[in-house]
Amino acid sequence: MDLCLCFEAHQPYRVRGAFRPMPFGRMGASRLFWSYFDEALTKSIFLRISKECYEPTFERLLISIEESKAIGKPFKISFSLSGLFLEECLHWNEKLIERLRDLARTGFVEFIEETYYHSLASLYPGDLLEFKEQIEDHRRIMAKLLGVAPRVFANTELLYSNTIAKAVESLGYEGIFAEGVTPILNEWESPNYVYSAEGCDRLKVLLRNYRLTDDIAFRFSSRSWEGYPLTADKYSEWLNATPGDCLVLFMDIETFGEHHKRDTGIFEFLEWLPRKVSEYERLSFKTPSEILQSYRPKRPIGVPEGRIVSWADLERDESAWLGNSMQRLCFETLKGLEGSVKASKDDAVLRIWRCLQTSDHLYYMATKPGESGQVHSYFSPYQDPYKAFTAFLRVLTHFEAFIASRQKSKA
Repeated sequence: MDLCLCFEAHQPYRVRGAFRPMPFGRMGASRLFWSYFDEALTKSIFLRISKECYEPTFERLLISIEESKAIGKPFKISFSLSGLFLEECLHWNEKLIERLRDLARTGFVEFIEETYYHSLASLYPGDLLEFKEQIEDHRRIMAKLLGVAPRVFANTELLYSNTIAKAVESLGYEGIFAEGVTPILNEWESPNYVYSAEGCDRLKVLLRNYRLTDDIAFRFSSRSWEGYPLTADKYSEWLNATPGDCLVLFMDIETFGEHHKRDTGIFEFLEWLPRKVSEYERLSFKTPSEILQSYRPKRPIGVPEGRIVSWADLERDESAWLGNSMQRLCFETLKGLEGSVKASKDDAVLRIWRCLQTSDHLYYMATKPGESGQVHSYFSPYQDPYKAFTAFLRVLTHFEAFIASRQKSKA
């Protein structure tokens, strides 16, 4: 079985919780950005996670790749890096870019395309032009910083529908990631095969095995979990016993050192995993493109009209971002600004609007109960959905009024 190990790296610009509306006067949009977004908070979170997660994880992965060359059984991985994450690396920790370049040079790392702003633009109705433009922006920064041209696409939070798949194929990608759940699959079907995208001519689909992924990403340090403690030896046995052609393990890279702290043993697990996997003749690590080239699709798969699949929450749909009236109000307002923003022909206005589209902002507003609600609260800098809504709406309302005032002054 081929193992596809993928890491997502993304950090948003956090909206300023204490934003105070100001008169517009002759203020240009470029001055508004750090009025809306909290630079100090965003920087401090990024630098903390860099120290606890990004730096040691990149270093560990690079060492493991070099070790695997010596034993002749390559350790191969892939990265999905948002444009905002790469921006923040350039602003506050440029050595992370150098480390990513080191990883690229090994030849054992594939980089995945996504939307630059890790946004919800794929949920806009119509021709998905904004979605495609953000993908093009991502293409440019990947080429500029890392010298790569990704061939496989992973949408924000693995949001997937037939419409999204068709838009991705139209841009020339060979494959797309999706969550391996119903309604994409029948209940008796396995995600551990390559599929083709329904309604597309060439696009193939790689499905995340969420159960085995979440054993690491969510359950690793849970002492109440029946699988605790999870060792690389035990996990490799589970992988070897899993039927299928390919197994996609797709998780936040913040799993290592941030979601599970160093003292949980998460870095020891990461160190030993490729070594233990190499002991099984049946198991090998492959990049997404290698897997797509190795297997014929099992069958076409798709999502019923009007449905969306994602990797978020127990529902695995769009409700993590559009599940309540606060979220829908903000989403509809953002979507409604597209014409005015693009008519302004102001790059600073466009950048603010796109940063406000980042999925995290609406994610913080979720009011779900139970385990899902706890996860939303964990990620939110506000710890409360109503505070998140108030902060975001205050900024969004001011931005909307700013655009209206600019239009009026030009009339």
